[in-house]
Amino acid sequence: MRGPVGGPANQDIDLSTARAQGAPHQSFAALRHPGYRMYLLGNAFAMAADSTEHVITYWVAFQKFQSPALGGFAVLSHWLPFLLFSAYAGALADRVDPRRLVQIGMVLFMFCSVAWAVLIMTDMLQMWHAAILLAIHGCAGVFWGPPGQVLIHDIVEPPQLPSAVRLMATSRYMGLLAGPALGAAFLLIFGPVYGLWINAALYAPLLLWLWKAPYGPRFRSGEHVRPRANKGFTDIIETARAVSSNRIIVSMILLAGAASLLISNAYQAQMPEFGRDLGHGDPDVSYSALLGADAAGALTAGLVLESRGLLQPNPRSAFILAMLWCCAIASFAISSSYSLALVLLFAAGFLELSFYSMAQSLVQLHAPAPIRGRVIGLYSVAALGLRTFSGITIGIAGNFIGIHWSLSLSAIALLAILALLFVVLAPSRATHEGSSP
Repeated sequence: MRGPVGGPANQDIDLSTARAQGAPHQSFAALRHPGYRMYLLGNAFAMAADSTEHVITYWVAFQKFQSPALGGFAVLSHWLPFLLFSAYAGALADRVDPRRLVQIGMVLFMFCSVAWAVLIMTDMLQMWHAAILLAIHGCAGVFWGPPGQVLIHDIVEPPQLPSAVRLMATSRYMGLLAGPALGAAFLLIFGPVYGLWINAALYAPLLLWLWKAPYGPRFRSGEHVRPRANKGFTDIIETARAVSSNRIIVSMILLAGAASLLISNAYQAQMPEFGRDLGHGDPDVSYSALLGADAAGALTAGLVLESRGLLQPNPRSAFILAMLWCCAIASFAISSSYSLALVLLFAAGFLELSFYSMAQSLVQLHAPAPIRGRVIGLYSVAALGLRTFSGITIGIAGNFIGIHWSLSLSAIALLAILALLFVVLAPSRATHEGSSP
């Protein structure tokens, strides 16, 4: 049964059945839905703005304080709210209108960009200002993350859901990687103050569109089981138990969690120092190219994933892509050649977006509908919350042994962990083909 605006009431899909019937691959299938096009566009602006702010503020903080530890603290303070509150946000999205939760996130994001601009313009920026704003920024991301993913299921029809999940996952991780290129361009063209003012405006399209968007609980038709009340930490344990028998969900949560724990995108906070060591640390075209190489790789991966029908979501493929990503990151960390660094960052961007978006797609597509928000929240704890500690493994450890050593050793350790998980937990091809979300 479908809602009055095309949103499905029940979106459990048997993907294996569709494959068995020989359903042809449709490139960008979800973009055929006008509501999803607007939602994806608004998210794309917001995702780019999220990362753009970090590029500008990381560079300003590095120039002002010259502290790798501060770069590590920036990652720590930004991702800690995801670790603490993602599961609660997912549970909340099961019970209330996810549109309003996302709007709260957009307002908090805009506040942070404006506050950074004012502090930089008045030359009043201090370390404690940065800590508070990064914490608020992290909380904004929690309001946006799991609720924003839950809302997808109210917008598209069942046949479009796999494409919609892949596109949103792709755009989210592409935003994490492409945003730095935009931030470097803003820094070069407008300077930090005006760049942050413009950045604040990029959150407005999604904020305004959600105000009247005809999706969410009010527009669902048919009978629905009202989710149980949130029981705090006990609820997280119960959700984990509920999906513990689903090997695909478990393996993808562990994959994303391990990658986020040790590396994630923490090396971007240290990019000013990597750029300096490569001879291109000033905010010029060469420095922008370092950030843009990551983004170019992500963009290429996004186009391949959806348009060509290659690298379809598969647990074993996700593990292999993640292990190749470790190799690219370790090689970048020890590289002393600017040209080689560009190539390796392109490869890292391609591989990171590929395996992260693949893992998120698999989890979201296989999550049971009644607890979808809770499962997405649990995945967010692993994929985003554990990034809290990558600030320690890359930034704070780099303060003692150097960021080149900290990044390369983290990549090697992650490679060993993923190889073990691949052998022990990765579902066989037959298991994956025979499963349904």
